[in-house]
Amino acid sequence: MPSFHLPRSTAHFTWNRDQVPAVVVDPGATVSLEVANASGGQFDRDATVAAVAALDFSRVNPVTGPVYVRGAEPGDALIVEILSIDLDNWGWTANIPGFGLLADVYRQPHLRISQVGERRAEMLPGLRIPVVPFVGTIGLAPAEAGDHPIVPPGPQGGNMDIRHVTPGATLYLPVAVEGALLSLGDTHAAQGDGEVCGTAIETSSEVTLRVHLQKQRGLRYPMLETHPMSLRSGHAIATSGIGPDLCQAARDATQGMIEEIGRRTGLDPLDAYLLASVAGDLKISEIVDQPNWVVSMHLDLDILAGGA
Repeated sequence: MPSFHLPRSTAHFTWNRDQVPAVVVDPGATVSLEVANASGGQFDRDATVAAVAALDFSRVNPVTGPVYVRGAEPGDALIVEILSIDLDNWGWTANIPGFGLLADVYRQPHLRISQVGERRAEMLPGLRIPVVPFVGTIGLAPAEAGDHPIVPPGPQGGNMDIRHVTPGATLYLPVAVEGALLSLGDTHAAQGDGEVCGTAIETSSEVTLRVHLQKQRGLRYPMLETHPMSLRSGHAIATSGIGPDLCQAARDATQGMIEEIGRRTGLDPLDAYLLASVAGDLKISEIVDQPNWVVSMHLDLDILAGGA
């Protein structure tokens, strides 16, 4: 299948079902996308805390795209294989006033620039964080017309900050409009579950992916199959729930897991519920992009395969 390349000049700052496609591809195509860091060019490697105080939120989290996939229709699932993420050699992490889980406690702007290597990122002298590149924002256009902000995630994905969307992972996204209209951005060198201060090690990159279609899959929320060697996860399936109520998001992620267990094994829903309780892990993937939070449930695929 042919390969395509999208430069950063195709970036946009809202989700919109009427966004003009940057490229039209067939299922099976490979696409490389240049991604700006989440500041949208407002921070560079020499930035100081003054840049945080002056941050223009209308320019944050640009996403590259969209990619129109021929044959994609509402009710389908767009399957996205993350083939590689080539990171820049620096990134930033900030406390942005008014943003983050403890915004009422930590009100002052703060910034750290990390040097990003192949295996470690140094945020402070001697403080080295394992580098686990992933895509923080990846999603499809919503069904509703008009511009929708990039920052809060939704049923079609977006700014989910699920740190397991790494090279080797496969993401399933519910299609809401013809062509799907896939865009991505906000790549990270490292992040903890929840992204509690509101930022990770934010960095620019080039992401290469391959797209496929699964007709009439009927997903309600995104689902992920992690890389077999994923750090702190292993080879797992991860279902998600996204919305303004954290408990309801946890319920949706759990229900999605029950349905996926049944689809893969034929287990009765009650048995699948019990299995999710004894072997599934609920994770708060994102709790800062109001009004919607992301909860994911992870289950080791070896269990479904009858592994030890």
